Amino acid sequence: MEIFASTILSLLLSTIFFPLSFLLIKLNRRRAAAAALPPGKTGWPIIGESLEFLSAGWKGHPEKFIFDRITKYSSLVFKTHLFREKTIVFCGPAGNKLLFTSEKKLVQVWFPSSVDKIFPSSSNQTTPNEFALDARKMLPSFLRLDALLRYVGVMDNVTRRHFEDRWEKNEKVVVLPLVKNYTLELACRLFISPEDPCEVERLSKPLNALLLGIFSIPIDFPGTTFNKAIKASDFIRKEFVSIIKRRKIDLLQGKATPTQDILSHMLTTKNDNSRELSVADIILGMLIGGRDNIASACTSIVKYLAELPQVYEGVYKEQIEIGNSKAPGEPLNKEDIQKMKYSWNVACEVMRLVPPTQGTFREVITDFTYNGFSIPKKWKLYWNVNSTHKNPEFFPEPQKFDPSRFEGSGPAPYTFVPFGGGPRMCPGNEYARLVILVFMHHLVTRFRWEKIIPDEKTIVDGVSVPAKGLPVRLFVNKV
Repeated sequence: MEIFASTILSLLLSTIFFPLSFLLIKLNRRRAAAAALPPGKTGWPIIGESLEFLSAGWKGHPEKFIFDRITKYSSLVFKTHLFREKTIVFCGPAGNKLLFTSEKKLVQVWFPSSVDKIFPSSSNQTTPNEFALDARKMLPSFLRLDALLRYVGVMDNVTRRHFEDRWEKNEKVVVLPLVKNYTLELACRLFISPEDPCEVERLSKPLNALLLGIFSIPIDFPGTTFNKAIKASDFIRKEFVSIIKRRKIDLLQGKATPTQDILSHMLTTKNDNSRELSVADIILGMLIGGRDNIASACTSIVKYLAELPQVYEGVYKEQIEIGNSKAPGEPLNKEDIQKMKYSWNVACEVMRLVPPTQGTFREVITDFTYNGFSIPKKWKLYWNVNSTHKNPEFFPEPQKFDPSRFEGSGPAPYTFVPFGGGPRMCPGNEYARLVILVFMHHLVTRFRWEKIIPDEKTIVDGVSVPAKGLPVRLFVNKV
């Protein structure tokens, strides 16, 4: 009887303690895993630290969110909670390099669910990550410098007409909306060459609604910003699909040529059987980047050239020499672009101080460690340009405007990253360079200007923009 009772007691104890021991081991493992995460906090329930992150940009100091936490945690990697996602922020060139060079190995592109709704073809036909990779494979051949240089004359003509129509007739202008209109018109001409000039104006309003929706709260009810963005996306994509179908017919009938624009070039390569919606989304993505990001950079250039007369004089001297070497009305060419070295150094220093885009997200696809910290699968990773751009370790006196930083071999690898870096370099970086340089040429050879609001600050509202749009007073150059 005692043996039986002892057996029963042992069974009861094992029934209680074995699961308890298993639970304790599991809890200890979770604690150990949590302890191995980078330092940081997750902030408020649901919203996390999103408000602090966004508020820093709205107040004109987007780097504050990053550097406050680097200082607090004494770490170049920290955890937070952004846009309803558990997020680890990577800072410094080593973190940039890892994220830029580990695509499909450790990380992959990540888009918020809101993007899936605004660009539904990328989620219905394939995953957002696969769509991004397909787009990246398709675009580089069309956006290489040697391919784009054939369009310098077209860029010059569009830019010349823009300044004649929108700037020369005015004593005062508000730069940001003018430049947004210019970069959209130029992108439309180069990518799809619309038959009707009014088509650009017709696309402008829905494109604005779409861009506002990408950075809005994703509530899909009639009348909300997000709902308007979904409708705008549907309208624009239908327009593009119609253009693509007409262009295919025109190419077959000889009414269009592969050199007419980038769309025609795309449709006459091995990718000519691509789904119209996929091509439409790729073009739409390039128009978004080609409008707002480049408009941000060009507007910031106008701001700094107004504030720094000695820098303006350097750019003016370089550009007026190029202008004087040409016959009246003769467009810029690739040789002229190659002479604009100081102007590009100035543009780079502007983008270091006021990067159009602050950073992007990735998703972890397999557990790994970084600097001794655990980086768990499914977490989101974020890199931010300011962690290097405004770090005195990589750019001494980081608030000082100094174009000479980009002479010779330039900054150390993965420290100057307005376009990303490595295999994840923005495919439109050469396109942006050409647009910016052609814009600078026509700007400084025609005008001098002064800011109407001397202390106007720059904020981050999706991209970096002057809070009041940068109103300036123009003075025509006498050549």
